[in-house]
Amino acid sequence: MNLLQQIEAIVGANGLLQGEAVTARPNLSMGLGSCPAQAIVRPANTAELAEVMKLCHQHRQPVVAMGGLTGLVSGTACEPEHLGISLERMRNIEAIDEIAGTMTVEAGVVLETAQQAAKQHGWQLAMDWGARGSAQIGGALATNAGGNSVVRYGMAREQVLGIEAVLADGTVVTSLNEMLKNNTGYDLKQLFIGSEGTLGIITRAVLRLRPACDAVQTAVIAVDNFDHVGQILRQLGSSLEGKLSAFEVMWSSFTRLLIDDTGRHQKLFDDPHPYAILVESAGVDQAREAAHFEAVLGELLEQQLASDILIAQSSQQAAQIWAMRDDIEGMVHALFPPAAFDVSLPIRDMERYIQAVERRLTELQPQGRLLAFGHLGDSNIHLVFGPTENKPEVEEVVYSELVPFNGAISAEHGIGLDKRVYLHHSRSEIEIALMKSIKQAIDPHNLLNPDKIFL
Repeated sequence: MNLLQQIEAIVGANGLLQGEAVTARPNLSMGLGSCPAQAIVRPANTAELAEVMKLCHQHRQPVVAMGGLTGLVSGTACEPEHLGISLERMRNIEAIDEIAGTMTVEAGVVLETAQQAAKQHGWQLAMDWGARGSAQIGGALATNAGGNSVVRYGMAREQVLGIEAVLADGTVVTSLNEMLKNNTGYDLKQLFIGSEGTLGIITRAVLRLRPACDAVQTAVIAVDNFDHVGQILRQLGSSLEGKLSAFEVMWSSFTRLLIDDTGRHQKLFDDPHPYAILVESAGVDQAREAAHFEAVLGELLEQQLASDILIAQSSQQAAQIWAMRDDIEGMVHALFPPAAFDVSLPIRDMERYIQAVERRLTELQPQGRLLAFGHLGDSNIHLVFGPTENKPEVEEVVYSELVPFNGAISAEHGIGLDKRVYLHHSRSEIEIALMKSIKQAIDPHNLLNPDKIFL
């Protein structure tokens, strides 16, 4: 039997896709491209995946863990010689501990499904972003995903207590710790979280749940001075008693395009302002939280830190505000073809950085427009530039301008294929060499997601 026949003997006919069943699937996020992999393997459990990886190791067969295909850096892109590994059949929520606040899941569980399960038990899973209906837990952890609540709860790795993963040779590393405290040697789960599937394939995880906070308050704050943005972040972090769960800043370039130019969204304020801050506070008592939220925001007006404030009066109005913040489709359509970026740097330097980038891009491609928005509360901003004539030229500007500020070329999306050439802007030669040595030690034949992260 050849390799695919041996794999089929392990996973069954339903567990191995070939031919049109493979090419009908996208190769990248947003349905882009046609998957060129020679086959897609769909194991039903960890044991099957381990046996498949043993065979792949024997045959020196490279594999790519595919997740929900919602990534934005081509981290799951396949080549014709690759086998795709999809954990879409591994979607069991194995256990929820209502006392300890933990959830044990298989890696193919969709994020939104896990969120709903936690909610049914009186808890919340504090990972959330726009692709919640497609993103899988395994991919979220492999990329150390961020999202809308990082300012309060941290990145994906902060929501993980334990992990099970399969190595390139089929070895199963079971480290399904359920405790908040476990100081017994190296914290091995951190090797796999954020490794983008290059060190092992995550198969199961123990997730940390948080108390449910259903009393959500939403507002948009108009600001005329960038220095006030940082002051507002600090003040809300204190005055809202640790309940600040979102702090999203939209520069006027962003709001002007989506409100005035495209007409896709309603005007927030009568007068234009350089910055609009979308803030959210989440607590337990709706009446108390609403009154406190309004009082805290009122202080911003009294102190002249804010020029105007719009408080959402219903969940529907809050959803409309978030719809504008998340309107990727509107931006792509207006700026096509766009170049999108996910960077982080100290908040104090953001305005100078954006001005420097905009100045250089205007000189290079004067027909383009630069939009700025993002999770400023956790030092992350997104830039979108378009229409783009020469994308590599734009990328070099955006990433090289981060160097003076010691910024990161990826805040939450990872490196994948797309950012490999720019990794040196954020990591030293010693750091990159150390990462490569870890890869060599764990996957010496470079079988797991080859060519990602490093050149």
